[in-house]
Parts: sequence; structure tokens; C-alpha cells
Amino acid sequence: MLFGSGIAMLTSVCPPGERGKALGINTAAVYFGLSMGPLMGGFLTEHFGWRSVFLINVPLGALILVLVCWRLKGDWAEAEGERFDLIGSVLYSLALASLIYGLSLFPVIQGMGFVLAGTGLLAAFVIWEMRAKSPVMDIRLLRGNRVFAFSNAAAFLNYSSTYAVVFFLSFYLQYVKGLSPESAGLILVAQPAVQAVFSPTAGRLSDRIEPRLVASAGMTITAIGLVLLLFLKEGSPLYLIVACLMLLGLGFAFFASPNTNAIMSAVPRKFYGVASGSVGTMRLTGQMFSQAIALLVSALYLGSAQIVPENYPQFLMAMRAAFAVLAVLCSLGIFFSLARGDEAADLAARKPI
Repeated sequence: MLFGSGIAMLTSVCPPGERGKALGINTAAVYFGLSMGPLMGGFLTEHFGWRSVFLINVPLGALILVLVCWRLKGDWAEAEGERFDLIGSVLYSLALASLIYGLSLFPVIQGMGFVLAGTGLLAAFVIWEMRAKSPVMDIRLLRGNRVFAFSNAAAFLNYSSTYAVVFFLSFYLQYVKGLSPESAGLILVAQPAVQAVFSPTAGRLSDRIEPRLVASAGMTITAIGLVLLLFLKEGSPLYLIVACLMLLGLGFAFFASPNTNAIMSAVPRKFYGVASGSVGTMRLTGQMFSQAIALLVSALYLGSAQIVPENYPQFLMAMRAAFAVLAVLCSLGIFFSLARGDEAADLAARKPI
């Protein structure tokens, strides 16, 4: 609910010439929170136990709720009166749940069953959405809007290629390098911290330069960072890990807000909610797919074995194999980012939906 509405609200109150700046500030806020996450998570886990990581969200959530009720006023609702697409929403949710759960079970045979079920449900969702009067996802946005479709594909591939990095590096730092959870969190904070610093700059830049060029440059930097992670060994120095994380953070900063700017600018005002929801969907499904890749590769190399010193070679091979897959996905994302075309030309040539 948060991800599906926040960006739509920002887009609705910002003119096109300042939209990238606003989205950049929003992205900076998101990744400032993420940069605090590993640091505070490590501190809380080490000193107060893992349950405190969940409990701390209760007072924080209550504070945000008070601020929203107190300071946030009402806003637009151009699709008011349309019926909620309950059937489409249920089909979509079940399809994603089946796909991601099935991928997480690989290479167990039951995983294939869930993947096939999810694929069938996804096909049923598309068929239903093409017939629904008020679809939860208007398929015409994907069929007749190249910028919107390819920008979402690029977002999915970007998140798919980056989320599992923290998964592997957290184990690498704590087991192979012998660091405490707090120290590992302090190192992992390098990536989101750089994202938070450079996201406003990237957002402002996308107001002046074609967003696809800025986003594609960011995706390229991210791919380079992933390739460098392939060379990590048991004795790799910590500064090399920090440098790779900072490079990933820089690449993602120059991708996220310009790509979001392209997605939101590619649709009429009526579809801001749908477009905002698609941004959140691509992010979260990409992260889940990335995690599924991590689990699959770990299962192939480690099976059910624990990460102990005698299994460090297998863990390192699994980590490098996963980074290779992620680098390929990121390289594919560069193609989609560049192939989306000129946003202004697409808007001029496309008929209103």
C-alpha cells in the first residue's frame, strides 16, 4: 500500500520539469533508511537479540501514522467510481506467490509444479485483465506504450540482479571474514549510503537529459560492479568489498530515480496509481526473484550443509556463480533500458489511452 501510492502522490503534485528532482529526493530517503537498516539491524541483533529488529518497527510505525494523519492532506483520485478488480488482484497475487515459492524450492521437483501453476495463473490474469472493465493492471499500458513496458522490464532486471548481493555478502563477511553482525552491517551500509547521496543528483539530471540515457549509464555501472564481485576470494581485502558496494550504489542511484521518472512520465494522470504500483511491483518481485536465484544456487552448491570452514570453498563457488548470473541479468537490463526509445517521441506518437 505504501509503495503503490507514495510515488503516485509525488508525481501528481510535481510538474514534469521538476519530477525527477522530487523522485530523486524520495529515492534518497528510501535508501537512507536502507543504509541505516544493516547498521541498526546489526547493532540491535548483537545487543538486544534478533526480535528487537521487528519490535523497533512498532514505535516507528506509530510515529509515521501520527504524522500522516496530522500533516498529509487529501489528494486527487481520478479513477474514483471505478470498481475494484478483485478477481484480477487475486489471480495476480496467487501467480506471483506460486512462481516465487516454486523458484525457492528448486531443485526439488515440487518447485516445478508451483512454477507451472504460477505460469498458468499469470496467463489467466492477463486474459482476465484484457476483458475487465476496470482492470487492476491495464494491459494496454504494456502493449501500446514502449517506454512504460521497457522501463518496467529494466527495473525488474535491475532489482533481480542486485538484491541477492547483500544476501551473499552478509554471510561472506560474518562467516568467511569472521566479522560480527554489527561490523558486517557497517560495511554493507556502503551501498545504500552512496545511493542516498547521489539519487537526488541523478533525479535532477533526468529532468535535463533523457532519462533512459541516465538510467542506462547507471545500469552499466551496476553491471561493472557485479563483474568485479566475481573476483572475491577468502583473502580479499575489506576495502575491495567496500569499493564494489560503493560502485553498485552509484550505479543504482543513477538508475532508480531516472527510470522511475520515465515510468511515471509515460502514462496519463489517471494511471499514476497503476504506474506507481508497477514500480513497487517490479522492485519487490525483482528482489524476490533475486533471492530465489540465491537460494537455488546455494542449494546446488551447498545442499543442506551449513556454512562451516570446511564448506567455505563450496560457499565461495556458489557466491561467484550467483554473481555471474546476476551480472548477465544486469547486462540484459541495459538492453531494455536503451531499447525503450525516446520518451518525448513516444508520447508524441502514441494515441491517448
